[in-house]
Amino acid sequence: MRRSLPKRENFRAKMRRRSANGENDPLMGLINLFDASMVLVVAMLVALVGKGSLAEVAARLSTDDVTIVTNPGKQNMEMLIKRGKKIEKLKATGEQGRGAGERLGTAFRLPSGEVIYVPEAK
Repeated sequence: MRRSLPKRENFRAKMRRRSANGENDPLMGLINLFDASMVLVVAMLVALVGKGSLAEVAARLSTDDVTIVTNPGKQNMEMLIKRGKKIEKLKATGEQGRGAGERLGTAFRLPSGEVIYVPEAK
């Protein structure tokens, strides 16, 4: 007696049932790895932010010289200055700066937000 080939509908139905149960699905392993890596990345970000301010983290990760001002003009203003590998953290004291100096010019903010500097004539 000759064996007949399985009908296509039966084969497709069987494959749908297997994939619905999660059996023999090669992508399930990749999805689990992706989930685990996302949890790891979120945990690392939480650890970095918890260790210090985000500005400090950005300054540490940068390879260039960086100056970051947080809360400008407010009582709790801070400046982070990174030169090479050295990082300085300066806090506002509320005192006004004093000293001898020479006025060099005036800065103007245009309606477009651009700032221009005009040197004083001597």
